[in-house]
Amino acid sequence: MKKTVKTLVLITILSFFSISVIAQLKLPVATGFSSDMKKVIEDYPSRFIHLMGEVKVQHEQSTEYECNLKVNGAEEATIIRYSSKRDGVVSWEAVMFTSDDFEDAKKKYKNYFSQLNNLGVTLGKDHFKLRGVYEAPSDENKFNSVLFAIEPTAPDLKKVKVELTLQYKAPMDWQVKVLVYDKEREDGEQGRVED
Repeated sequence: MKKTVKTLVLITILSFFSISVIAQLKLPVATGFSSDMKKVIEDYPSRFIHLMGEVKVQHEQSTEYECNLKVNGAEEATIIRYSSKRDGVVSWEAVMFTSDDFEDAKKKYKNYFSQLNNLGVTLGKDHFKLRGVYEAPSDENKFNSVLFAIEPTAPDLKKVKVELTLQYKAPMDWQVKVLVYDKEREDGEQGRVED
């Protein structure tokens, strides 16, 4: 009988501890910025049509639109549709942080890099991750950038680029931006030749 009581007490104590451990288990949750960026990138195949708001500015070569999605932490977000022989050339950009203090901007830049690097996105039925290589920015460089690769690579995503920038903006500000855009061709790639 003593063995039965001890066993029951032991089981009760173990059950209590396992329940309290499960209650304290914290699973990683996507931040507001990360989940908003997933929405932006996942809308890329539709050329950001679901995020496109009112026309802000009409230029001869492009039209700027308000972004309907309020990206967490963004000062402003814009979608630009370019006039092109190839239909649907677009870009999306958000100004995430502006400061005259380089060290503050550098911290924000690293924070946004950490949230974008390894971010999982779903495009159609396929799952991808953003992968980038962080290099500490220098205030001597007026433009610092991380270009994220989308892995695994897919032919229909070859032209999409996700970029994080930290750049000097006159007269005294540093600005952190996130961009998602079409890159029509690689730097060494020749354009189409017409006769």
